[in-house]
Amino acid sequence: MSRFLKEFPTIRAFRQALGQGQFSAQEAASTLLQEIEQNQALNAFVDINKELTLAQALLADKQLTVGADSANRVLLGTPLAHKDIFVTEGWRTTAGSKMLRDYLSPFNATVIDALNAAGTVSLGKVSCDEFAMGSGNEHAAIGPVLNPWDHEVVPGGSSGGSAAAVAAGLVLGATGTDTGGSVRQPAALCGICGIKPTYGVASRFGMIAYASSLDQAGVMANNADDLALLLDAISGFDPRDATSIETCHGTANAPGRILADYNKCLQSYVGDKPLKGIRIGVPKEYFGQGLNNDVATAVQAAIAELEALGASRVDISLPNTAYAIPAYYVIAPAEASSNLARYDAVRYGHRTSEYSDLEDMTARSRTEGFGAEVRKRIMIGTYVLSHGYYDAYYLQAQRVRRLIAEGFQTAFANQCDVILGPVNPTVAPAIGSVAQDATAEWLGDIYTLSVNLAGLPGMSIPCGFAPGHRGQPLPVGLQLIGNYFDEGRMLAIAHTYQQVTDWHTRRPGGAA
Repeated sequence: MSRFLKEFPTIRAFRQALGQGQFSAQEAASTLLQEIEQNQALNAFVDINKELTLAQALLADKQLTVGADSANRVLLGTPLAHKDIFVTEGWRTTAGSKMLRDYLSPFNATVIDALNAAGTVSLGKVSCDEFAMGSGNEHAAIGPVLNPWDHEVVPGGSSGGSAAAVAAGLVLGATGTDTGGSVRQPAALCGICGIKPTYGVASRFGMIAYASSLDQAGVMANNADDLALLLDAISGFDPRDATSIETCHGTANAPGRILADYNKCLQSYVGDKPLKGIRIGVPKEYFGQGLNNDVATAVQAAIAELEALGASRVDISLPNTAYAIPAYYVIAPAEASSNLARYDAVRYGHRTSEYSDLEDMTARSRTEGFGAEVRKRIMIGTYVLSHGYYDAYYLQAQRVRRLIAEGFQTAFANQCDVILGPVNPTVAPAIGSVAQDATAEWLGDIYTLSVNLAGLPGMSIPCGFAPGHRGQPLPVGLQLIGNYFDEGRMLAIAHTYQQVTDWHTRRPGGAA
C-alpha cells in the first residue's frame, strides 16, 4: 500500500493533507503510478497514461493554490481509477474484449466528466469482465484479475479491477457498473465498500452497454463516507441519457442531493442508540439453502451490531427471490444480444483478416472478437427473442420482474426502512473453480439480481471474514438495499455502523 493511502486512507484525510501542503497532487500521483507498476501481478490496470495523469494532478495543484473555492472541493486531487467500460479520452477503452482492443474514444462518459470537473486525478483504466458479463473477473481478454487478499482467488466481477485497485491501496476510489451485482460483489469479495444508486440517478451516457434496463454506474471506496462523496459527484440528470431521472421525489437529481440527505440523517443519528427508529428488514429467503454457514454468521453478527445501535429487526419475506436468476438470465442476455449487434466489423470492432464475403466477415469477426461467455449470452438472448419464444420466455421474465419489484415495495411500505442480507453465498472462490460449472457462477448472483430487476439502490460494506478454499480468512460483505432515491440514508446507516466496527479498515497483508 502506498504511504499516501496508508497514512491518509480516506478522501477527507487525503484532501486535508493535500490542502495543508504535506504533499502535492503530482507527488501523490507519481508515487501511486510507481506502486501500480510494482503491482502488475494483480493484472488490475489495463491502460496507464502517465502524462495525462500528471497533467490532471498539476491542474489540481494549481487549483489548490489559486482557487478561492478549493477548500469546498473535497475531491480535488483524489486519485481514482475507472472501470474499462466507461469511455475516456486519452486512455483506451476495451470493455475487457478483444473486440475493442485498441479503441480510443473521442469523448468522455458523463460520469468521467463529472469526476474530472470535481478535480479528481485518474490513475488509469482497470480491468473488467468482457462487456461486464461475469461474477469473477475471469472473462477479460487480458486474463483474470487477482484478489489482493489471496492471489489464488477471484476479486469478483465484473468490476474486479476496480475493487482490486482500491483494496490494494493503489487508489482511494474507483468507478464501477452494476448490472446484476457487479459493484457489490467485487466490493464484498475484496473487503471494500461499493454502491449502485437507484436506476437513472447516474448517467449511462458513455457506458458501453450490456443490458440497458439494468446497467447502472456506481462507485467503490474504503468506507461509506468516501462513497457518499463520490456518488454525489456522479449523480445528476443527463439529457443525453433517455433513462436519466430529472427529479427524485420532487428534488432535482443533481450533485448535492445525496450529500444533503446523508448529512441530514447523520445529524439525527446521535446518542448511544443512534439508529433508534430504523427498521431493518431481514428476508428469510436470503438465509436458506446455499448460503455458507460462516458467511451467514458474519452477516447475522452485523445485523446484531446494528440492533445494538438501536435499529429494530423485522423478519420479512421476499417470496419471488428464487425467480430472480431465471428472469435476469433471460432479460439481460436478450438486451445484450441487441446491444452487441453493433459490433459487426463494419460499424465497430475487430475485423478478421480473412473472409470470403460480407456475411462471412461478420461471422468470423464476431467469433474471433467475442469471448466464450459473451457468445453464450448472445446466443441465449437471440433465442429468447426469436419468433415463437418471445412470449414464452422474455415476456414471462418481464412479468416476474414486475412481481419482484412489487415485493420490495410491499416490504418498504409496510414493514421496514432498509433490507439487509448477504452479498454473496460464499467468500471469493479459487480462480478457475467456478468456470468448471456453467451455472455455478450465475447462482452466485442470487442475492444481488433482484435489486437490479427492481431498479433499487444497493450497497456492500465489509462485515467480517470467513475461511476461504485453503482455510485462509477472506472478506465477507453485508448488503444494504434501500427504497428508491434512499441512497443518503443507506450511506448514513453504513457510516454509523463503521463508527463502531473496524472491518472496513482492514487491509490485505494485515495493514490497517
